[in-house]
Amino acid sequence: MDIIRLSDPKYRKRLEPLLHRSAFDPVIDDAVAAILANVRANGDAAVADFAEKYDGVRLSPGDFRVSAADLAEAEAAVDSETRETLAQAQTQIVAFAREHMPKRWQFSPRPGVILGEQFAPLDRVGCYVPGGAAPLISTVLHTVTLAATAGVKEIVVTTPPGPGGKVNPAILYACQVAGATEIYRLGGVYGVAALAYGTMTIPKVEKIVGPGNAYVTAAKRQLYGEVALDLVAGPSEIMIIADSTADPRFIAADMLSQAEHGSGREQAVLVTTEPELLEKVRDELLRQSAALSRTACVKTVLEKGVFLIEAANLEDAADLASQYAPEHLELMVAEPTQLAPRIKAAGAIFHGPWTPEPVGDFVAGPSHVLPTGGAAKFFSGLGIEHFFRRMSLVSYERDALARELPMITCFAKNEGLDAHGNAAAIRFDS
Repeated sequence: MDIIRLSDPKYRKRLEPLLHRSAFDPVIDDAVAAILANVRANGDAAVADFAEKYDGVRLSPGDFRVSAADLAEAEAAVDSETRETLAQAQTQIVAFAREHMPKRWQFSPRPGVILGEQFAPLDRVGCYVPGGAAPLISTVLHTVTLAATAGVKEIVVTTPPGPGGKVNPAILYACQVAGATEIYRLGGVYGVAALAYGTMTIPKVEKIVGPGNAYVTAAKRQLYGEVALDLVAGPSEIMIIADSTADPRFIAADMLSQAEHGSGREQAVLVTTEPELLEKVRDELLRQSAALSRTACVKTVLEKGVFLIEAANLEDAADLASQYAPEHLELMVAEPTQLAPRIKAAGAIFHGPWTPEPVGDFVAGPSHVLPTGGAAKFFSGLGIEHFFRRMSLVSYERDALARELPMITCFAKNEGLDAHGNAAAIRFDS
């Protein structure tokens, strides 16, 4: 955890792993391509083979889908505190989603012309929910709830099976709360492939959403065109901009909250104008990490994925953040609302010392499915609008078409598309 000073002319080289990171790895891409090709060619048989190979579970195609009995058993196993927490979090996620629900609109920019848009929810969507050592019940709410609020009829969840083919009860209960209509005990690349291509037992979806590890992220990229996708959402990352008002304990705790995700590819970055704060945060990272349960994965991130950076001023810090385009950006400064407008790229921005990133992961309202690996420069986080088809509306009256006919025929002439021009002109032949 060396300290990097932006005033050092050599800092650019030391920041290469930060500014030029990628969500993709050629070795991973090749491995993923082979799995996808097998599932596409062999369907259920390949899915069953991969479930045994990667998740250690022998499943027949009839076992892929979680049954009603499994759901009832899971519901009975979930404690009242978890039930109440899921219900309240879902209410808050729905409230945010409804605030920016796409709505039909139209206007008349010129006499005789009406333009606008209308929206229709997708019919069948797949939501990938990571499982394993960290069963992400929050991801169920931050994907399925949005689809249900949008009015998607068929909402399919796929999540890795645990020992004996069981799925974490809280995940299954969250699926019911959020509105999933089908749940499959299939994980990783092979689960995503089954959703994208369809098999004899798993009908194809129209779109896949949700975060995943580097392999799932690579699979989604390779499946683009087979299905629609939300965004690149791989290993987690956080950047914190801090000034003299920031508490080093808070900073270290928030950095570690992302380091514990488990892939070892996570990144945690502090940029501050205060040299002493860098030293204090480094000490806090070591002290706090020693008390965490997920020490192995946290240690890997501390060794390879932590960057402690000194900036001359907050403006330089904001510029660096916009270059980095973090998944999560915390502004632990005296006036976060003044600094935030300088940020040009980030998945989500968290204001002030009382807004730790986990509020976004769990309860605030906006989806925690956010772009990583610098993809915030060209992707936005998952929102309810991702679950709709948008259709342009165009209506011309006769006089309006006549008025714009010369422009239409001019375009047609220049582009060598006679039939285009004729389609408009023929309406005025006597």
